Amino acid sequence: MVFKQKMVMRKNQRRVDYSKPANNSTISDKEAIVDAVRKKRAKKLLFGSDIENWNPTTELGKKVKNGEIKDLNEIFDRNLKIMEPEIVDFFIKDIREKLMDTTKTSYVRMAGRKYNYRACVLIGDGSSFLGFGIGKDKDKWTSATKAARLARLNLVRLKKGCGSWECLCGTDHTVPFDVVGKTGSVRITLSPAPLGTGLVATEIVKPVLEFSGIKDVWSRTLGKTSTKINMIQACIDALRKTYKKDRK
Repeated sequence: MVFKQKMVMRKNQRRVDYSKPANNSTISDKEAIVDAVRKKRAKKLLFGSDIENWNPTTELGKKVKNGEIKDLNEIFDRNLKIMEPEIVDFFIKDIREKLMDTTKTSYVRMAGRKYNYRACVLIGDGSSFLGFGIGKDKDKWTSATKAARLARLNLVRLKKGCGSWECLCGTDHTVPFDVVGKTGSVRITLSPAPLGTGLVATEIVKPVLEFSGIKDVWSRTLGKTSTKINMIQACIDALRKTYKKDRK
């Protein structure tokens, strides 16, 4: 009996009235804290460089910091190669990043099986520039940082327009003409679509089109489309040809 009474007393002590807040903070205060944390996480980039304390080592980087080169379009017009990721951060202030895929890979050595992580990161400014990088490392987030750095070095320029015969709005909401991108066995064709059509594409390709600022497009794919990396690279190859073909 004494043991049972002690158990009942312990249960009564553990009971908590959840209808009342545990501390003096109100629900609105808690929601504000959660929103602040979410905003802080959204601002945090996988690869962030301190532009103010940046000491360029290449000739192009020195010209960028001295103000001799005004924007990224001038770099692409001169066919210059970007060797420092800080150059991209210098011109694109509100850069967008997305971790597209992470995979645990393995390789065999005499000591046994070793494991690595492979990360794929997509970056863009939402209008004219797009980049994609693949990084590998023993740590997951280190591989993502490497991928974000390589994505800045692999930056491509694209061009938008209103190339659909069904639309005469004249705004830059779709691709200017039909383009075909190829990577491995994957082939993707992007065709101009009228305003309001939306992104008629697979879920793998939609983030690439959103990061490039395209709102309406028709797409057709061939090959082994289940290969995620090849699909993304083929789409970027097609978008890159929007500017290259127009210049010819």
